[in-house]
Amino acid sequence: MLSTTKKFPSLTYRPDIDGLRAIAVLSVVGFHAFPYYIPSGFIGVDIFFVISGFLISSIIFSKLDHNNFSIVDFYARRIRRIFPALLTVMLTCFIAGWFFLLAEEYKQLGKHIAGGSGFISNFLLWEESGYFDNIAETKPMLHLWSLAIEEQFYIGWPLLLIFLWQRQVHYLCIIIAIISFATNIYFVNYNPIIAFYFPISRFWEMMIGGLLAWVKLYDYSWAKKYKNIQLILGIILLVFGFIFINKNQKFPGYWALLPTFGSFFLISAGPNAFFNKKVLSSKILTWVGVISYPLYLWHWPLLTFLRIIEGGYIDHKITTYAIFSSIILAWATYRFVETPIRSSKNKKLKDLIILTVLMVIVGFGGFSCYQNKGYPLRQYNVRYESYSQTIKRTDRATECFDIPFAYSTTGNWFCKIGNPQSPPVIFAYGDSHALSLIPALEMYAQENNKTILFAGSSGCPPLIGVQSMRGEADIKKNNCQKLNERIFQYVKKNNIKTVLLIGRWTYYTGGTAQEDLNFISKDPLESISKENSCRAFEYGLDKTIKSYEEIGVKVLLVEDNPYQPWAPKNVLRKSKGTDSSINQLAVSTLDHLKTQSFPLNIFNKIQTKNFIRINFDSILCNSNFCPLAIGGKFLYFDNDHLSIEGAKLVYPILNKSLLKNN
Repeated sequence: MLSTTKKFPSLTYRPDIDGLRAIAVLSVVGFHAFPYYIPSGFIGVDIFFVISGFLISSIIFSKLDHNNFSIVDFYARRIRRIFPALLTVMLTCFIAGWFFLLAEEYKQLGKHIAGGSGFISNFLLWEESGYFDNIAETKPMLHLWSLAIEEQFYIGWPLLLIFLWQRQVHYLCIIIAIISFATNIYFVNYNPIIAFYFPISRFWEMMIGGLLAWVKLYDYSWAKKYKNIQLILGIILLVFGFIFINKNQKFPGYWALLPTFGSFFLISAGPNAFFNKKVLSSKILTWVGVISYPLYLWHWPLLTFLRIIEGGYIDHKITTYAIFSSIILAWATYRFVETPIRSSKNKKLKDLIILTVLMVIVGFGGFSCYQNKGYPLRQYNVRYESYSQTIKRTDRATECFDIPFAYSTTGNWFCKIGNPQSPPVIFAYGDSHALSLIPALEMYAQENNKTILFAGSSGCPPLIGVQSMRGEADIKKNNCQKLNERIFQYVKKNNIKTVLLIGRWTYYTGGTAQEDLNFISKDPLESISKENSCRAFEYGLDKTIKSYEEIGVKVLLVEDNPYQPWAPKNVLRKSKGTDSSINQLAVSTLDHLKTQSFPLNIFNKIQTKNFIRINFDSILCNSNFCPLAIGGKFLYFDNDHLSIEGAKLVYPILNKSLLKNN
């Protein structure tokens, strides 16, 4: 990096940076509130990262330059900046959760509050990112992942700068930033979840701001000559980012260069550049920028609690009210919580101790809530507890599901159900609906002293010759074609006489909502469409049955269970906690049959004695509707996956079919 021959000029307030903060927070809020209209708004977090890296690095360089940098003072400033608003929001959510959340949800909130107080939220969310994890809209503390990454960066960043400053090896910062960016590129192709939450793959974004701080403080004369070019380039990059980036792309990856370098050039252009002076420095944007941190903290919990209470959906009117409420709360937090603490003339050690102790107490309270399973005997929750305890799935997901079969060279790409000493007679496989039936398969194996082999992956239909097109990363990691072919070869080689195919068939053929489809294809180069997916489904089923028939293997296929319009947790809030009130929200039998019409028509075309269909409708539906709950127990884990109770309920039919055909 550049030599420190030029002494540091005094730091001055940059209203345009507060304006850029406003752009960042408003884009994030817009994305969370109206994702359909602002699909790229999440890049506001990347803008925040660059701003943070620039401002805090400027302070560090200033102190180092004057030889009065104190690591203790640095962390004291971070505590005064971060803790007051964060404590306010977490405590409010903790109290609200006591009254509005079911035990499992409150348990998760406690876990996330503990993680938020320890600034490890990104690691917790990374761990939870499985197929069956609660959707993002049910996690009030989800947004703390970015704050965690930022604070993890500032644990090591000042120490690194001190080390490099003393040894005059400043170029190592650039090398480290390049390594961080390369880590991001590697993981975004291998596992996007890691790339998103892993701190090392995001540190380069804050280091870009740090690099700008260095250049601006010590040798900025070259950049001043081209401030208009930088301004235009910054605007273009940000506009392109907001136009072309969406959640379906590999992000961060190379796409993150648009918002990060767009922010870099806008800040670099200086406060007197036309756009920065006239737009970003306007009173309304600078005001929003000043409250951007508490606004970021408040908006997501408000939206989340409303979605939880309303059963998963809130209309635009309520969403708009929630956003205005979050702005008011943000201003109040800034005015009455942040400002008094940060502007106190007597910045005593006592303040830091109090804030730190409060954060520890809140963290311990969250952990205690998690350890005590969300305090299920809370007054609010008692009425629903017997029901909510049945919203459970098998605990064998880690062992039996989403194993990286595409790369595994060992024998651990499937699991065994039942007696491990007995030779396997059935190979059961499929998508997440297959995983939901494991409790019933376990009952069959135990009662009949049998062994069943099981494998599966989310969104992978158990059909030979077709590929899930859900995403390039999924295709690479969980290659459905490779899995299905591997199972076929294993069945052929090991003389297994029956395969059991289990799938959410409407997921691939368009029986459910259009946004809830997983297109499949027999040719990865073929255009993705519902029509091509339906053709691939018919082709794959025919090929699968014929392939197994040629080697003397019988194919048993489980027809899909009903798809419910409401998930159990949302139903509890809308009902009185009785079977009759719960089942008023269940899908009608007629609608269920309409949803299943396409795959059923395909099944009906197949005329071969080696193809046996298993249907659970006689148990899961009556003449009018398909119950969500029976006898105080939910039959579903979410909208479409059977719970353990649901799997046990259909066991008699499954047992009868397996005994008859083995």
